[in-house]
Amino acid sequence: MDEETLVDENFPLFSKRKPTPKPSKNSTTTAQNPNPEQPLTRTTNPTSPSSTFADLGLAEWAVQACKELGMRRPTPVQHHCIPRILAGDDVLGLAQTGSGKTAAFALPILHRLAEDPFGVFALVVTPTRELAYQLAEQFRALGSCLHLRCAVVVGGMDMINQAQTLMQRPHVVIATPGRVKVLLEQNPDIPAVFARTKFLVLDEADRVLDVGFEEELRVVFQCLPKNRQTLLFSATMTSDLQTLLELSSNKAYFYEAYEGFKTVESLKQQYIFVPKNVKDVYLLHILSKMEEMGIRSAIIFVSTCRSCHLLSLLLEELDLEVAALHSFKSQSLRLAAVHRFKSGQVPILLATDVASRGLDIPTVDLVVNYDIPRYPRDYVHRVGRTARAGRGGLSLSIVTQNDVDLIHEIEAVLGKQLDKFDCKEKEVLDNITKVYKARRVATMKMMDDGFEEKAKARKAQKLKTLAEKGLLKKKTRKRKREKASKIGD
Repeated sequence: MDEETLVDENFPLFSKRKPTPKPSKNSTTTAQNPNPEQPLTRTTNPTSPSSTFADLGLAEWAVQACKELGMRRPTPVQHHCIPRILAGDDVLGLAQTGSGKTAAFALPILHRLAEDPFGVFALVVTPTRELAYQLAEQFRALGSCLHLRCAVVVGGMDMINQAQTLMQRPHVVIATPGRVKVLLEQNPDIPAVFARTKFLVLDEADRVLDVGFEEELRVVFQCLPKNRQTLLFSATMTSDLQTLLELSSNKAYFYEAYEGFKTVESLKQQYIFVPKNVKDVYLLHILSKMEEMGIRSAIIFVSTCRSCHLLSLLLEELDLEVAALHSFKSQSLRLAAVHRFKSGQVPILLATDVASRGLDIPTVDLVVNYDIPRYPRDYVHRVGRTARAGRGGLSLSIVTQNDVDLIHEIEAVLGKQLDKFDCKEKEVLDNITKVYKARRVATMKMMDDGFEEKAKARKAQKLKTLAEKGLLKKKTRKRKREKASKIGD
């Protein structure tokens, strides 16, 4: 085993603290583990259970909260993981998007908090700001009768206010790695706030365990007690998570409802093949058909902040109501965009991949891949924003001649071919003059608002941060390897 792994004895994710837990009544198999005296228990691709939240050992108030929120029966990930967390086990849970992973860790944490309330009881680390705010909403909803104090600590917001909030010791802190690291390092009083923390949760663990967050996680782990419970949840299995499973020497519980990159059956997946110079014309046609197709709201994914900003100006020029979400916006504008979309004020959200994970908006009936993602796992996360919790949904990928290899790779990984989206070319191209004119106006507006200058400054700052972390050379080497492999193919 390679010693340069993220998971080593100086960087423990799972603590080594407990005697062997009692055997579970759930059917399990034993995974490979270097320490056979304390084997991992593993439930792999279980069938859907027939149980109630009361059967899982949750308090009556928690069962009632689930009922009030319309959660009638636990999903498989909740059925298998909640009793294990209540029993004191560390848990690594893998399940597809929309399967109820948040409640699988939030409910047992709140159950334990109600028994012994103090702050900071739990720290939840998540990769994106939008996901952090959504997690806070879900914690508050599930813990509404507990007078829960929940704090969100993310970049783009006032650090002095965040430090003051942490010093008041909220019950649950939900943070992005970079901001919590800065607060821990810059304020000597804050590490003590986490001295009694009982739970550490890494949500979207495959992203949080990415090498780009290694430095941040080391700082976080240094201030957490060793007798905590560690909970990791993800929709994607990666080599880091596999390494963690193999190296964990305490008896962690591994729940796996994961069969590779998989999308739900209720999702209809289609593509439309178009010339590159008329992508915008086809997009307008698709959006104009939303009402006719019974689509309440749609998320359009693009690859860059620049494309996101330009497309939002273009659609506004075409009299469509849209909200744009990308990392060049201030955090207050990002929150406002999500709020306008979630509340139904605008039916269309334009977004980069900052919105591809975790966002759960029941009215989203359509996901459009305006730009095809580079990696199949990003496709799976994007289209997972619709057809959630058993509902139906449609994903539509706009494919140009440059995207054919990418879409074939996605189909190979999914194990299925995308269906063709039917539309009449003549009807689409009737709007070509109007769209081209709107694009010229949008481009001029973009120059006037100084976007390119902001983009240059942002890129310089990003390169500086990567250089400080020592990641710049690694990324350059990775790009060269990818380029060489493509030439070899």
